[in-house]
Amino acid sequence: MDFTYINKIFDELNFTDEEIKIVKSVFRKVKIKKGDILLKAGDLVNYQYYVVDGCMRTFHVDKEGKEYTIQFGISDWWISDYTAFFSGGKAILNIEAIQDSTLYRISREDKEYMYSKMPKVDHFFRVKLEKAFTAFQKRILINLSKPAKERYINFIETYPKIEKSIKNYHIASYLGITTESLSRIRKELS
Repeated sequence: MDFTYINKIFDELNFTDEEIKIVKSVFRKVKIKKGDILLKAGDLVNYQYYVVDGCMRTFHVDKEGKEYTIQFGISDWWISDYTAFFSGGKAILNIEAIQDSTLYRISREDKEYMYSKMPKVDHFFRVKLEKAFTAFQKRILINLSKPAKERYINFIETYPKIEKSIKNYHIASYLGITTESLSRIRKELS
């Protein structure tokens, strides 16, 4: 693992040489091509991924085959099927690469090992998890209570760098609207 990415992943932490060795021993670099599936519903979820570059999408497919985008993972974001990752169960979500991407993965066991050796990392991940939980809760509230136009505005504020590089149906499925509604909203805003 390149030391610069240790600094990027753990942007607020300083490590000793021994701690750097531990971090390097538990993270693995993963390169994935646009269109490839990183995780399929039904798979065991052994890893959490840090996105270095590119764009990933977490989505659910219902019984009728309709896709619901749950999350986009862009540079400096974490992505996984967290329900399965934390419970040890099987994935209910899929993860695909929307762009060629570079990730670093870590297993639950390796995270626990790092926590035991480096308590500051435990604290670091707890804070990240709290922020992620807050963001998901806000997203749920926005989707339940805000009109589609406000959801779209929130989306472009959250993901300003990727809106132009992903497909309209991905954005529409994230917002819970049709692609036609998305086009209408964009026209209104331009």
